[in-house]
Parts: sequence; structure tokens; C-alpha cells
Amino acid sequence: MPISPLTFYIVDVFAEAKYAGNQLAIFTNVGMLTSEEMQQIAKEMNYSETTFILSSEARSNGYDVRIFTPTKELPFAGHPTLGTAFILQQEIIKQPVELLALNLKIGQIPVSIFYENGLADVLWMEQRSPVFGELFTAEAIAPLLNLDLTDIDQTFPIQAVSTGVPFIIVPLKTHHALKRIKVNKDRYFALIEHTQAKEILVFCPETYHAENQLSVRVFADSLGIPEDPATGSANGCLAGYLVQYSYFGTSSIDLRVEQGYEMGRPSLLLLKATKAATKLQVSVGGKVILVARGEFV
Repeated sequence: MPISPLTFYIVDVFAEAKYAGNQLAIFTNVGMLTSEEMQQIAKEMNYSETTFILSSEARSNGYDVRIFTPTKELPFAGHPTLGTAFILQQEIIKQPVELLALNLKIGQIPVSIFYENGLADVLWMEQRSPVFGELFTAEAIAPLLNLDLTDIDQTFPIQAVSTGVPFIIVPLKTHHALKRIKVNKDRYFALIEHTQAKEILVFCPETYHAENQLSVRVFADSLGIPEDPATGSANGCLAGYLVQYSYFGTSSIDLRVEQGYEMGRPSLLLLKATKAATKLQVSVGGKVILVARGEFV
């Protein structure tokens, strides 16, 4: 481990106010660290993800970034992408830019930044076009979530969808069903032993606030995260799912989505998606708030 302290930042992503949304630790200029050292730091920081900006210099028109959970490296994750782009603009570039890109394991992800009064307001990332995978039965999923079969909206499929990380998308009918979910861990781990998708996104069209269109919960016990307060990658998968199956009766969406309310971390994610003849385009947006700066010794 380097002798000199490492600079890091804590941000809230998809947050309308400080200490809402999903928190993230971001380290800058850490190209000298090994993968093992990054993994150890992520474990010690103990956020759902920690990101590492390898250099303040762009390469191939983007900035090299790696994302780690406390247990593994991820090829892509949503709130780390937006949070890291915010710190790149605020603390490294230090001037307004409309577009920048992160070079992640999955490839290059562009992030657009919109400003208000000269300050970064809403950031948007364009995710990869969704890939639709394995289908699941309501009979397999309902008892895993401690729900009844009648709680699941079987008008639409239960399906694995991926824009880089796969999630099992589960449509529910009511907010009451969404709020009373309790994951049966034995059934959960038995299911994911045989699936590519390990995490579950559950959604319904009833919300806490009338200005929002969907409520979402995400469960990621395979990553050591019983529930995630705001998940950009999962909601990108959801956006693709919604237009693929015309959930709102249209081939395009522009939505406000709630997440994290059940765990006291209310989050707001913005989703856009359009289905054309040859491509399904997905973007996820939200606000980022700087919480703290520090040094890791």
C-alpha cells in the first residue's frame, strides 16, 4: 500500500437531499494501486461499491475507472458511474463539461451533465442496449419473496434483463405487496445457484408520491447487500423491460422512480428509454450530492 495518503470523496447518488440516495466512496489518482489493494480498500470502506479513478488524465476520450464491492470487482454499476462522473467534473476537470466518459470493465459509458446556476444538477448515463434472458415462473418467485401468486402481475413476464449486470425483473400489482416482501434466503440462494442473474428488482405502479410513476426495491444478497437503496444498473434493466413489453402502452418512457423508502434512504431515479426498429436505447439519471472529503492512510 502506498505510504502517502489517498484522497477520497463520499457522495450521495440519486439523492434529492444529503443522506438520502445511495452512498459511494470514490478514490482519485490511484493508478499505483494493485487490484488486491483496491479490493482491500473497498472492503474496509464497506460501501455497496467503491470506485477508483486511476488517473486524472483522460485516455481514449474517457477516464479509467474500476468499481469494487467489498467482495468483488464489477464490470459496471449505475450509481458508481454517476457518482464518479460527478467527482471527475467537480474535483478533477473543475469546469463545466456537457459530456464525459468512463472507461469501465464493460466498456466506455458516456455521462451527460446538466447544470443549474453553474453547478452540476442532473447527470445522465447511457447504458448498453438491454439483453433479455431467462424467464421465471410466478410459482418459483412468489415464495422466494414471501408473496402470494396473486401479488405478481402475470400480464408481464418475470425475466432476467442485463445492460451489463443482469437482474431478475418482477412486476407486482400493488404497493402493499411491494412493502411486505421478505426474502427467503434459502430459496433465494437455491435459485441463483443455477442462474446467471443473481439480483432481483421488484416494482409496482403505486408510489409514495403522486409525482412519481413507479416504486422499486432491489435485493442483492449475492453481493452481501440484503437491499440496495438506489440501483442505476437495475433500473436501466427495468427501463428496457418497460418498453420491450409496452408496460405503459408505449415504445418510449420518461419516468420518475422511487427506491429505498423502506430502508430510510429515499431515492429518486430518472429513466428514459426508446424502442426503435433496430435498437433499444436506455438512459438513467439523477442528482449527486457531495457529502465529505477525506484521506485514507
